[in-house]
Amino acid sequence: MTPNQSILDYFKELDDPRVTGRTLYPLMEILLLTFCAVLSGAEDWVSIVEWGEMKLDWLREFLPFACGIPSHDVLGDVFAALDAKTFEQCFRNWIQSVCPALVGEVVALDGKTVRGSGAKGKGRRAIHLVSAFASQSGILLGQLKTAEKSNEITAIPELLDALDVKGAIVTIDAMGCQKTIVDKIVTRGADYVLAVKSNQPTLHEALVEFFDEGIRRGFGGVPCEFQETVDKCHGRIETRRHWTVGQVDWLMPEQRWNKLSMVGMIESVREIDDKISTEKRYYIGSIPANAERFGHVVRNHWGIENKLHWQLDVSFREDDSRARRGNSAQNLSTIRRIALHLLRQDPSRKIGVKNSRLKAGWSDAYRAKVLGLQ
Repeated sequence: MTPNQSILDYFKELDDPRVTGRTLYPLMEILLLTFCAVLSGAEDWVSIVEWGEMKLDWLREFLPFACGIPSHDVLGDVFAALDAKTFEQCFRNWIQSVCPALVGEVVALDGKTVRGSGAKGKGRRAIHLVSAFASQSGILLGQLKTAEKSNEITAIPELLDALDVKGAIVTIDAMGCQKTIVDKIVTRGADYVLAVKSNQPTLHEALVEFFDEGIRRGFGGVPCEFQETVDKCHGRIETRRHWTVGQVDWLMPEQRWNKLSMVGMIESVREIDDKISTEKRYYIGSIPANAERFGHVVRNHWGIENKLHWQLDVSFREDDSRARRGNSAQNLSTIRRIALHLLRQDPSRKIGVKNSRLKAGWSDAYRAKVLGLQ
């Protein structure tokens, strides 16, 4: 954000779903209240109201709040009615203003179910969100709601259409290993590294056979790069072995995907106490067949789990949220992601996200700084 520009500026064009002339609480006041309260540790409509009543004088430094703080029912009604797609687009517009260039950046795509948003007794499924996360920068680029996990295949191309991923390396787990998705990634000007499992049985079988035979007998003159890394942490030793091959003409024509330039395998050997487990994973990609770079890209893919999904569950208790009506679950999810990004991008932060939320609740100056309200 530029000086004297707050995140609220990117939501000024958001349409108020309420009847004109019959509202006591302006939409910008509701948004300011909610952004500040969630940043400061509030996790539901009731705690947002409680926080707002305690900080009303401070909030009035920025907007009038002539009628005070709305009730939790009003907040629930407003966020249930706000158009989630438009709200998400406002979020993306803000992200684009603060996001660095994505050239060479690993953009991980993965889904997460907001478990508390469902109600089995009423036949309401929990919402499932597909997110695009710039792993190295720690920035959520955008998200898209799907009906259920299986709809990620159709949601991913739509999400890619909404993002500028030119020059990035898009990574997706095996569910996203689809030719239509690869074509979309290439069309958007990005590279890809995709996991391959049994949902692509012919390709998966070919990769398993190729690497098993190659490692056992040599690769028959086919150039192969290899790298091994060893991590030791808390009594666990994990050895990762990476193989990449850039010659892919041995694949059948139907297995040669758009811009395919590399196939790879990772063998992970974990030693915990006296137990040893081995896992092999297979990949296709459009990046050069460099084993070190390949390992770096795959490791960064899991940043979406560690830096985004884990933080939302642990620091924001997202799965405990009971916002369910209308669009409230999706809109509140977007606000959590806004708060996470604001805290993560604070260059002065030396503590974890959970404690940073506490600090934002305690310190008016710190909260204003993070939100760009100063």
